[in-house]
Amino acid sequence: MKNIKKIIVYTLVLLAFSFVCQPAFATAKVNLNTASIEQLVELPGIGEKTAQKIIDYRSKKKFATVDEVVNVKGVGVKTLEKLRDQLTVKVKRKK
Repeated sequence: MKNIKKIIVYTLVLLAFSFVCQPAFATAKVNLNTASIEQLVELPGIGEKTAQKIIDYRSKKKFATVDEVVNVKGVGVKTLEKLRDQLTVKVKRKK
């Protein structure tokens, strides 16, 4: 019985630790100017139609800032605020 309690406690501690450390293990930001439809769809709240609208928008005008994504029909301020930390428009420069 003691071993089961230890296992449960260790599991809960590990689970809690994984949630606390999640930002440290976060994936790379999605670049609105270069992301594929598959990458865009992985973002919470972005479906295939909205992803395609983002691609259509950037084919006419590249995003200068992340905030411009609200110009895409289907992406509002609330969605932007949820996704802001996961988005970028910057070009990676080679060193």
